[in-house]
Amino acid sequence: MIKGQVLTEKGQPLEGVAVHLQNTRFGTQTGKDGRYLLQKLPAGSYRVRFSMVGFETQEISAEVSEGESLILSVSIRESTLSLNEVTVGDRRNVVHTERLPDVHDLFIAAGKKTEVVQLAGVNGNIAEKTGRQIFARIPGVFVYDMDGSGNQINISTRGLDAHRSWEYNIRQNGIITNSDMYGYPASHYSPAMESIERIELVRGTSSLQYGAQFGGMINYVTKLPDTTKAFSFESINSGGSFGLFSSYNSVGGRIGKMTYSAYYQKRHSNGYRKNAKSDAQSQFVSIGYDFSKSFRVKAELGRSSYVYQIPGPLTDAMFNADPRQSTRSRNYFNPDIYIPSIVLDWRLSASTHLKLTSSGVYGARNSVMYDAFANVPDTINPATNGYKARQVDIDNFKSFTSELRMIQTFKIGSVRNTLSAGVQVMRNHLRRRQLGKGTTGSDFDLSLTEPVFGRDLHMKTKNIALFLENLIQITPELSVSPGLRVESGSTDMTGVISYYDPLHLPNRISHRFPLFGVSSQYRINAFNKLYAGVSQAYRPVVFKDIIPGSVLEQVDKNLKDAYGYNLEAGLTGNLRNFLRYDIGVFQVMINHRMGTVGMRNENNESYLFRTTTGDSKTRGVEAYIEVVPWRVYNGQSPTELSVFTSTSYFDARYVHGTAVQNGENTTIAGNRVEGVPAWISRNGIQLEHKKLSLTAQFSYVSSNYANSLNTETPSVNGTIGKVPGYGLWDLNGTFHFNRNYTLRMGVNNIANKQYFTKRPTMYPGAGVWSSDGRSFNVSFGIKI
Repeated sequence: MIKGQVLTEKGQPLEGVAVHLQNTRFGTQTGKDGRYLLQKLPAGSYRVRFSMVGFETQEISAEVSEGESLILSVSIRESTLSLNEVTVGDRRNVVHTERLPDVHDLFIAAGKKTEVVQLAGVNGNIAEKTGRQIFARIPGVFVYDMDGSGNQINISTRGLDAHRSWEYNIRQNGIITNSDMYGYPASHYSPAMESIERIELVRGTSSLQYGAQFGGMINYVTKLPDTTKAFSFESINSGGSFGLFSSYNSVGGRIGKMTYSAYYQKRHSNGYRKNAKSDAQSQFVSIGYDFSKSFRVKAELGRSSYVYQIPGPLTDAMFNADPRQSTRSRNYFNPDIYIPSIVLDWRLSASTHLKLTSSGVYGARNSVMYDAFANVPDTINPATNGYKARQVDIDNFKSFTSELRMIQTFKIGSVRNTLSAGVQVMRNHLRRRQLGKGTTGSDFDLSLTEPVFGRDLHMKTKNIALFLENLIQITPELSVSPGLRVESGSTDMTGVISYYDPLHLPNRISHRFPLFGVSSQYRINAFNKLYAGVSQAYRPVVFKDIIPGSVLEQVDKNLKDAYGYNLEAGLTGNLRNFLRYDIGVFQVMINHRMGTVGMRNENNESYLFRTTTGDSKTRGVEAYIEVVPWRVYNGQSPTELSVFTSTSYFDARYVHGTAVQNGENTTIAGNRVEGVPAWISRNGIQLEHKKLSLTAQFSYVSSNYANSLNTETPSVNGTIGKVPGYGLWDLNGTFHFNRNYTLRMGVNNIANKQYFTKRPTMYPGAGVWSSDGRSFNVSFGIKI
């Protein structure tokens, strides 16, 4: 045997030194006392090697005789290495879109269609929230342009309604921002897009995890503070056509166990059309405190507010003559929303994570308008030498949500499981005051000249939901995620409508649904996977559905929520960084869609009856394909040329249903669902060269119908008829001077295409709404 001890130059025992007899299989390591032992060695001559990282290697010759114990102790010296110079470059890793991991923030995403838009990788008009550029690589996103420059994002997918994105469960940092999920699910909250780091989308099969809405979930994740500093500062200032100026300024950092961030943003635009001015502002503050490595508390408060002067609807003749003209100069819209929240985050163990979230949506949606068809002018009455009084509408929101969510990993035999479960409680109070008699003035003024509103209603909801979903990892490649959600609650409506018998009002709507679903995925390899899933979903009856528009309407007192399912399957992945793709198919079934039928009362008088009139089915294909045909490595940053298409096809039709035409009930079975184009395609070419990034994009949206009767010829007032298809070219670029300075430039709608995306029948007015023509914008960002 050979034994001994290894010491440092200072005589201290050295643990972990590798002792090896060269050209043999014999070797060991020194223990805590620096000692080692090699035994049962054949007699002979050996070369003993002592080595350890950070110390000079020593080799000593040794001769071992039969039955002899050789003691061999050594002292080794620390090594000093001279390293060559290393240059740390500013190479950018450009990421546009990616997928969520299987488990994300206590939610299970495995087997679902998920997308993440990284705003840092987007060449686009961020200041004005241009949806076709921000969501360019997300197939099937329909963008509804009607709300002024940068005030709101109005998007939908899979043939749903894009108004205020209300077919989605909208969140900011996981906090619900829908104004009232059961009364008015629109998200009037509109934070600065410059504050957003990424946008997470989970499609409709997420209903078990997130609750009501067929569209799924959109989560706007704000930028995290720089925790390496006690104080950091970012400023992004933008200017452009039609008087655009936007200024975003933020601070953040870490002090001890506390992290903080805050921003203030202000934006002004005169708008593309006459009388389309908007002034917006938003603020946000976030404070987090780490009580320990396993327990953290975070409190946030967001606020957004804007005043938009509404230029009024147009008829088709007006649009063709001058799409920039205005039919209203006295109409205004003003949402002012606060989103407070507090989150308690416990990591009880490596396998157990608990989170309690309490949040609210508080504020108002205000409007003062002369509300009439586009072909009815708002003119001065010669008899009174003044305008007509405007209509004042005010919605007040008080929505509270508390959600306790847990995620637990465990094994049953050799099968790994991840269980996500929890309970969600909602208490909402929406007060709607409408048909108030306002002033005859022209400024933004919510004053009333008569003290009583024509409608003064309260809509109160109490709802509790229990949910669980279990990710079962059957093999390293195959997983299945069955789930269940149980909703139980009710909405009570009380109040007064001046022209309506209160006995005819629906006073209670129950929300009781057991929702089931299952998702699955198969990983072909580390970069490619198959996914498929089906999930039941429902959509609450909202306030607008149960308010009769006039004395000629009545509402069904036994209305029930719409319900149905989402079905999807697809293949997504990356082939050698040459081809990136996500190709899928889907089907969305919605039963109990709201509509109107003609009826007669006991006196043989005709009236319109608002009730559930039909079911619809939307089937389609969503495809994202990106090819990188050219990539050249030239030092720190490669030059890369990529080409992408993000294309979808929708076949959205009524399975059965009726609509009123010329006073008669007419079947709409087989008709296309209104507001749903068959094709949406966004295609682009992008060049990355050193610090410069350029994107040329062509967006195409095919025609759609404004009503369920699929009327082709536009009406005189512009409210019904076909919405023509359109194609747009955009060019946007970003130049990174270094890590601290960034310049963005863009030309939107290069060919100055005159187009519109929808003929709304409610806000902001029934008729044609022109979208923006050609515009220019530039932004400069600085980080300190």
